[in-house]
Amino acid sequence: MSKRGLCSRSQAEAAIRAGRVTLDGRVVRDPQTPTSAEASIAIDDEAVVSVERRYLMLNKPRGTVTTANDERGRDTVYALFADAGLPWIAPVGRLDKASEGLLLFSNDSEWAARISAPESQIEKTYHVQVDRLPDADLLARIQAGVRDDDEWLAARSVMELRRGEKNAWLEIVLDEGRNRQIRRLLAAFDISVLRLIRVAIGPLQLGNLAKGQWRDLGDDEIRALDRLPT
Repeated sequence: MSKRGLCSRSQAEAAIRAGRVTLDGRVVRDPQTPTSAEASIAIDDEAVVSVERRYLMLNKPRGTVTTANDERGRDTVYALFADAGLPWIAPVGRLDKASEGLLLFSNDSEWAARISAPESQIEKTYHVQVDRLPDADLLARIQAGVRDDDEWLAARSVMELRRGEKNAWLEIVLDEGRNRQIRRLLAAFDISVLRLIRVAIGPLQLGNLAKGQWRDLGDDEIRALDRLPT
């Protein structure tokens, strides 16, 4: 069901355990039941057929959460796709509520798994506004990394983009995806993040896509991400 682009693995498992799914006309309740690409699958008596694969990029606004439903009533990224007539899609990776920028979505679960797997080491580039004016030594120490809660946090590269009178913009490149990694890394050096924008995933650039807007990826962009080493 997930491979056919209908829903997530967890949603499929819940439907199967609830007895809503038939396999070749027989109700199954074990999500691990073997099947094949040619098998006849139905949910609530509706045949499950493969849907069109979609690959999207969104310029996530600050203040939205990366979830379909939020128990606290906060704005979610899915509101930005309202009335677009899209099939089920899931985020490929995450951005926290306070972060903004490039976020991928797809209903191709196998592609998404390859892109987001930790071992893929796909570089992600962020522009980060910080509350101080760092010198070269501080930037080098941030890049070298620090231990935080038994995790080693470091960056592939850190460089200054520009500075004002009281704060600066940094470009930070990561090749791993630990929870709130940049915020935790900078906090270890008593640096506060004022804004955090993801501007690239591998060769894919956010470009001039307006905040809150989305578009389909081109075939060349999909292939470029899939060709990265894993």
